[in-house]
Amino acid sequence: MIFIGSGSLLWRAVDFAAAAGYSVDLVVVPAGQAASAGNRRVPVLATADVNAAAEQVAAAATDGIAFSVNNAAILREPLLGKGLRIYNIHNGLLPRHRGLPEAAIAHAILNGDTAYGATLHEIDAGVDTGAILDVEQFPITTSDGFQDIMLKGLRACTLLFERNLEAIAADRTSPIPQPVEGGAYYGRKALGALSDLADHPDFPRATDLGIFAAFYPELAAARGAS
Repeated sequence: MIFIGSGSLLWRAVDFAAAAGYSVDLVVVPAGQAASAGNRRVPVLATADVNAAAEQVAAAATDGIAFSVNNAAILREPLLGKGLRIYNIHNGLLPRHRGLPEAAIAHAILNGDTAYGATLHEIDAGVDTGAILDVEQFPITTSDGFQDIMLKGLRACTLLFERNLEAIAADRTSPIPQPVEGGAYYGRKALGALSDLADHPDFPRATDLGIFAAFYPELAAARGAS
């Protein structure tokens, strides 16, 4: 299995797969983060462009499976054409919360969404548009701020990976195409426009970053500008 991403969410998935007896063939992290593997005895590739390293990534795979976990890089050709089954754990309900989780969570609150969650889906040539394998959903209450939803979303991501690992490894999944209706995309543009919504009554709740303030400086800046 190949793992692509960063942070504790990625390494939790790597550790779970290894403990379950699956071969961790390669862990791909952003350039400069090779040391994040700690004492784990797994092959690590630190690169600024995982797509450019497609040959190396594909050659390492022993079972043809790759997971994108907390991965900021958009996977494209030539990696997508290497015959791997690539799955993404997305912090957000698809297709409603496509894009950057930090932007999607803030807008979910501002839009009055009553539910959030995480989605396990295949990766295709689009951005968060691949067929869905599983969803973990939870309600958004009127007392939930950004930090609350992000923490619940991360837990949902972990649960999805652990719940589906065996079925994916055995190729016993039944992906369902995403609905055409109800889609929305929250990328850099949506993130940059948040400060324009500072008068929204739920803006303080949507930008209550708590422990995540250092991780999302653009969102923190939007709150500071309000």
